Amino acid sequence: MEAEETDEQYVIGVDYGTLSGRALLVRVSDGVEVATAAHSYRNGVLEHYLPDFTTTLQPDWALQVPHDYIEVLQETIPRILKESGVSKDHVIGIATDFTACTVLPTLSDGTPLCELDRFKARPHAYAKLWKHHAAQKHADRINEQAHARGESWIYRYGGKISSEWEFAKGLQVLEDDPEIYLTMNHWVEASDWIVWQLCGTYVRNICATGYKAILQDDEYPSREFLKALNPKFEDFVETKVRQKLGQLGDVAGLLTEEAAHWTGLNAGIVVAVGNVDAHVTAAAANATQAGEFVAIMGTSTCHVMVGTELSTVEGMCGAVMGGIVPGKWGYEAGQSGVGDIFAWFTRTFVPADYEKNAHTAGLDIHDYLAQLAQLSPVGSHGLIALDWQSGNRSTLIDHTLSGLIMGLTLATKPEEIYQALVESTAFGTRRIIEAFTQSGVPVKTFIAAGGLAKSDFVMQIYANILNRPIDVISSEQGSALGSAIHAAVAAGAYENIEEAASKMGGRKIAKFLPDSTTTQVYDQLYSQYVYLYDLFGTGEKMHALRDIRNAARVNKDYE
Repeated sequence: MEAEETDEQYVIGVDYGTLSGRALLVRVSDGVEVATAAHSYRNGVLEHYLPDFTTTLQPDWALQVPHDYIEVLQETIPRILKESGVSKDHVIGIATDFTACTVLPTLSDGTPLCELDRFKARPHAYAKLWKHHAAQKHADRINEQAHARGESWIYRYGGKISSEWEFAKGLQVLEDDPEIYLTMNHWVEASDWIVWQLCGTYVRNICATGYKAILQDDEYPSREFLKALNPKFEDFVETKVRQKLGQLGDVAGLLTEEAAHWTGLNAGIVVAVGNVDAHVTAAAANATQAGEFVAIMGTSTCHVMVGTELSTVEGMCGAVMGGIVPGKWGYEAGQSGVGDIFAWFTRTFVPADYEKNAHTAGLDIHDYLAQLAQLSPVGSHGLIALDWQSGNRSTLIDHTLSGLIMGLTLATKPEEIYQALVESTAFGTRRIIEAFTQSGVPVKTFIAAGGLAKSDFVMQIYANILNRPIDVISSEQGSALGSAIHAAVAAGAYENIEEAASKMGGRKIAKFLPDSTTTQVYDQLYSQYVYLYDLFGTGEKMHALRDIRNAARVNKDYE
C-alpha cells in the first residue's frame, strides 16, 4: 500500500512467546497499533527429540533453537512495514521482550553452541525454555544451602529460587555436560541475546537479571556460596554471567547493518534494553503505580506489580528494584501452567462426539466446553482440582508437584472437569493475592492481560472466585505494545516509562464484576482447595510418584 506523507513517528515492539514471535508497529503519539504479524518457531518446543529426531530428551526437558528467534525478525517486521505502508524512515526505535527464564550458552561473539557441528546432538547446547524443569534437584540444593548459610538474598525470592532460573539451569549444565559448560563463554538470557543480535552489544537487562539471575543490591551469590555447591561452579558469575547491566527504557545500542537487512529498517535506529514478556506488559496496561496487579494469562500466568516499599512475600518469584519501572520495587509471582492445562485437557480427554458437536456449532472446543459448563449451577460438578500439572511456581516454588482432581465419579462430564480446571487456576491466583496482602503488599486493582483475557468464561470465573472487579488490558498484544512503549522511551519520545504508558497504554476498567450468587459457593470450594494445597504442597507423595515414573523412563527404548 502507498504510505501517506506524515510527520508521525513509530516504534516496533517484538514479543517472543513460547511458540511464536510477534511484531507490532505502534504510533508514538497515542499508542495506536498500526500493524502486527506473527511467525511460529520452525522447531517449536523440543520436549522429546532434538531437531535430528534421533537424540531423545528426558522428562521435564524443554528446549528451543535460537535461530528460530532470528527468523521472527526476518519474517514479521518486513510484513508490518509493507502492510502498514509506513516508511522505515519514520520508525525511530525497536524493543523486544522474551519468555523468562529462557537461557542459552554462547561463544564470546554470541554464537549459540547448538550451531557448532560438534554440539548439534548435545541437548545442553540448546536454549533452555522457561518451562525446562529438569533442574529441580539443582534448585533444591541451591535453596537448601542458601538457608543453611543464612543467605539474605533468598528472602527476596520468597524463600526459594526456581528450577526455571539461571543458576539452577547453569549448575545442571556443569554437572550433566561439563564440556558444554567449559566451552560456553556466556550464559545468556534470550531477552538479552536477541538484543545482542540486533545491535551488536551484549547488555543484560535489570528485569531478567534481577528476577532470574539472583542479582540483589548489585551483588550476585558469592564465590564461596557457588563453590560449596560444586567447586567448578565457583567462578560461574565471573566467567559466564556478569556483564554490563542495562536499565529498562534505556538504549542498548543502535541497529546494525545486518539486522537492518533482516528487518528492512534503517541501520542506526535505537534498540532498547531487553525485557521479560510479563513485566513489560505493565506499561501496556498503564499499570505503573503501587497496587496495580497485572496477571499476564497465557500458557502460564505471570503476576507483576509495582510497589514503593520492600516486603517479603511468601513464595514470590522476586522483588527487584527497577524490575518493572525504574526507581520502584517490582514484584513477581506466577503459575507455571494455566492455558497449558486447559489445552492438555482438550487435547487428551475430550471425546470425539464433543469435537464433532463443537465443529457443527462453529465453536472452538474451549468455547464449546464453556458453553456446556455454564448450563449447570456453580459447584454442581462436585470437583476440586490442584493446578499443578506443570508444577507450582508460587507460592510453593516446586516444579515437581503434579496435578490432582478430586471428586470424580462415573457421572462426571468433560465440561465439568474443564470448569474445575479453570476454577483451580483462579484459586491458585487467589492464593497468591492473599500471600501478597498478608505480607503487607496490598493488591488494589486486578488487571488481566494475555490470551486468556479474551475468554469471558475464564474471566467471569476469576472475578467470582477473587470476588473483585477485573480490569482488562485494552490491547490484545500487551507484551508487544509494552515493548513498543519502552522503545519510545529509549528513542527519546517520552521522558520515562510512566509518561509513555499513560499516553500509549490503557485498560478497560471493571470489565468483569463478581456475581454475588456464586461467591459464597466459591468460598466453600476455595477452602477445600486450600486444604488440598497444604496437604499435598509438601510434595512427599507427588515426588514419590515422579521418582517412580522417572526410574521407569530411564530405559532408552521408552517413547
